[in-house]
Amino acid sequence: MKNTSYWIGLGLTFLIALAAVLWIGGRQPMTTFADTKKAPIPAPTVDEHVTASRSETAVFGGGCFWGVQAVYQRVKGVTATTAGYSGGTKETANYGDVSSERTEHAETVKVVFDPSKVSYGTLLRVFFSVVHDPTQLNRQGNDVGTSYRSVIFYTTAEQQKVAQAYIAQLDAAHVFPKKIVTLVQPLKAFYDGEDYHQDYAEKNPGNPYIQVCDVPKIAGLKEQFPELFQEYKHK
Repeated sequence: MKNTSYWIGLGLTFLIALAAVLWIGGRQPMTTFADTKKAPIPAPTVDEHVTASRSETAVFGGGCFWGVQAVYQRVKGVTATTAGYSGGTKETANYGDVSSERTEHAETVKVVFDPSKVSYGTLLRVFFSVVHDPTQLNRQGNDVGTSYRSVIFYTTAEQQKVAQAYIAQLDAAHVFPKKIVTLVQPLKAFYDGEDYHQDYAEKNPGNPYIQVCDVPKIAGLKEQFPELFQEYKHK
């Protein structure tokens, strides 16, 4: 998925972190955004209130869709996830075009869930807590470009209200050291990603990118939201 320059950057980051660990006696593990915050952020004060079981769809972009999907697959109440593209046209909704950073697409994950079991606000809480760093503009770590932007594509007016209110709540409370840059936009279309991107973290657990970037997110979900965590195995 990543080009040569990306892997060189990731390798240098890993070597620098490893050198720092060795220099201080090996007592400090390399960390990512997901495992630097041990306590979950505050729950949203504005949320959907649904009592009857039904199906709802949410779409999130928070960097590489491998890790976003790996997290939401493990949230109780989520019934399906799909890695794909949002924000651009059908003609350019493919990895080759999107990774050129010349389309308006973001790598996104479509999350189908039962709001009577897990609320939209709770999904947002996970999004801002362990999925990604919402203060990074058009990037996540070494993934750089608008396709990696932090974005919420809402599918209902209620989702828009909840998302905007939550961002305002978190910014007002200075939960993060910098202002949240997450965009909140209407979903015009979602295009499924290529088959090899689906369940990628599950199918390729030994991939260095998955080990460095995504395994800590899964661990962060289990640590911060044990009541939401469920094991996942791809079919």
